[in-house]
Amino acid sequence: QVQLAESGGGLVQAGDSLTLSCAASGRTFSRYTMGWFRQAPGKEREFVAGIGWGQFSLLYAEFVEGRFEISRDNAKNTMSLQMNSLRPEDTAVYYCAADPLGPYNPPTNQNEYDFWGQGTQVTVSS
Repeated sequence: QVQLAESGGGLVQAGDSLTLSCAASGRTFSRYTMGWFRQAPGKEREFVAGIGWGQFSLLYAEFVEGRFEISRDNAKNTMSLQMNSLRPEDTAVYYCAADPLGPYNPPTNQNEYDFWGQGTQVTVSS
């Protein structure tokens, strides 16, 4: 059973930066395909960013527009999402997701991920 725990959410102003972290259990984290999803009020859960188990395969949603950076530290079983130039529309609950047997390239479909964290709230005020 893979357990994921997000942290780093909070209330920030538009234009600010915030770093989310995801701590994962498992002895084979380096082979996990990892992703960040978010769900804003009244909206569907959507893909934000993903990183393959090889850590060199990165994928971002178009709305990121270069503002975010996903990374992982396999030695520490952690994944991060550095978010810059935050906008009010970035307000959402952000979820960490993992696929222990995932592909090298991270999927954008949430159904491809097997484990999820509890989510961390990011609120961006205008």
